[in-house]
Amino acid sequence: MPLYMDVHHLDDGPVTADDVAKAHAADLEKQGAHGVNYLNYWVDEAKGQIFCLVDAPDAESANAVHREAHGLVADEIHEVSQG
Repeated sequence: MPLYMDVHHLDDGPVTADDVAKAHAADLEKQGAHGVNYLNYWVDEAKGQIFCLVDAPDAESANAVHREAHGLVADEIHEVSQG
């Protein structure tokens, strides 16, 4: 299954690691319905950026999980290869 890194740019306010942890937990609850597996995430609180690593059949499936879980869809999604 392809591996993706998605990027969220939160220009309208600060982001906290606690808020992102809650959003990630919501993703984990919804991911099975889309054949998706969210693996990890990183937060840059100062820049308001979130990065998510996900196994998914395609980029839209990964974004569908975010949309259903909390509405915060990615601004960018990049297919990546693990090194």
